[in-house]
Amino acid sequence: MNQILITEKLYITPELKRQKKLYKIDFIISVFLLCLLFSYYIYAEYDKYSGEKKAQEILANMEIQETDLASTYVYDDTTIRVEENEKMVVILSEQDDGTIIDTNNLDGSQTTYSGTVPKNVMTSESGDTYYSIAKINIPRIDLSYPILDHWSDELLKISPCKFHGADPNEVGNFCIVGHNYRNSMFFSKVPTLETGDIIEIEDNYGRKINYEVYDKHVVSEDNTKDTSQITHGKREITVITCTNDNKNRVIVKAREQGT
Repeated sequence: MNQILITEKLYITPELKRQKKLYKIDFIISVFLLCLLFSYYIYAEYDKYSGEKKAQEILANMEIQETDLASTYVYDDTTIRVEENEKMVVILSEQDDGTIIDTNNLDGSQTTYSGTVPKNVMTSESGDTYYSIAKINIPRIDLSYPILDHWSDELLKISPCKFHGADPNEVGNFCIVGHNYRNSMFFSKVPTLETGDIIEIEDNYGRKINYEVYDKHVVSEDNTKDTSQITHGKREITVITCTNDNKNRVIVKAREQGT
């Protein structure tokens, strides 16, 4: 018995053509977006490591300059003035001689900031100039960075920065801010610090003071109570970074060891 095989002819309708074209467009867009996201990731990672490299260059430059303090330090003889930032909780007043007095001490004492903190200067190959006022070392998390003299979004990509408060190793609350990249760079490991850990600050006078962590907590990004300069005549530091989700801030408080 002969068996007849009938092959159905597939007809390509206009609707099928339209869907096929849409699938191709969607595929091309998906590939483009994937490439764009990958490029952004590569750039972001490069930006992080570029900042790390510059930070270590500044640190190395500070160590070289230490051999000749008199000829390398730049002294800023201008009066330190508090930025008009409503978030800052410290209350300052200016004296006739140009110094700044902290009138916020509960015990009635006054803390004076002379504005003559020495700054190390380094000009990078790109022509950018950076001013560092101290080094921060935290042995337990193998952290060592220069501290730049003020903060901005761009400077925070280069190294930890002074956020607010007293000068390095002076009476008051020296507040330092740095990025948390959720890796080993900058202040990423600061949230792992515990009570009793040591933070060493070496200023440009060559003074090295150990600060012992006594408190760690998390606050909202607009909470600046920890920048207060009420230290009752003691030297303190406040280390600030982001939580891993970037929604809040990790605050690590430390006081001069032995006080």
